[in-house]
Amino acid sequence: MRYNPTVPPLLNRRNSVLQADVYKWWKGLQRESLKTSYTDVVDRLFDLFPDEEHYSDGGLERCRTCAVVGNSGNLLRSHYGQLIDNHDFIIRINKGPTKGYERDVGSKTTHRLIYPESAVDMDNSTHLVLLPFKIKDMRWLISAFTTKHITRSYVALKPTINADMDKVMILHPAFIKYVYESWLHKHGKYPSTGFITIIFALHICDEVNVFGFGARSDGKWHHYFDRSLTHFSSGNHGGDFENKTMNELLKRNKIFMYKGW
Repeated sequence: MRYNPTVPPLLNRRNSVLQADVYKWWKGLQRESLKTSYTDVVDRLFDLFPDEEHYSDGGLERCRTCAVVGNSGNLLRSHYGQLIDNHDFIIRINKGPTKGYERDVGSKTTHRLIYPESAVDMDNSTHLVLLPFKIKDMRWLISAFTTKHITRSYVALKPTINADMDKVMILHPAFIKYVYESWLHKHGKYPSTGFITIIFALHICDEVNVFGFGARSDGKWHHYFDRSLTHFSSGNHGGDFENKTMNELLKRNKIFMYKGW
């Protein structure tokens, strides 16, 4: 009931015109004034990066297995590394590292979803998938590969990034809105990167296995690579509803979730 295959997961020049309701919602997420034309930014994006229709090859003969790898501390001592690396696509989120954690999280990455504030360098086997919460995120992506002049948003930003320009992708603003409205029923202000990644995987994969999600029994969690604690229901995201929805997907056998240690 919530799944809509007609919503484009990824932006390209041909699908880049935003409907009025999408543009209004997306504009509402932005703290900056829109001094730059969205159309001009899109034109520049696809002068630099691949302007392709990705992952439109779905069908009965395709069986693409995908691992969505979150950053929960429950991955430590899980020994999931080889299992994760055996998937066709290994999709990681934000800064989650592999070096030093290969036994538990694997060593391969085919896609990494980031926004500018969570950017990390990537090797040439990885697709950089930008999650644009604001138009400045798209401008930063252009800057990071060209002039390197955008160095700050609400925090300091990496002015440049190591990644393969031919593997850059941009999530469609309409897809973010669709996740928020259809999957989260407008809980929170906007969906978390982790939840968006799971729904993205459901659109481009045939089998979705989820690793590195979940909190402790007291509702707190930390990253496997640091010890900072937070609560999944706090902040701008409807964490309680996201968790409920993931459990419903699990119960209906739409995803499989590895609980970790």
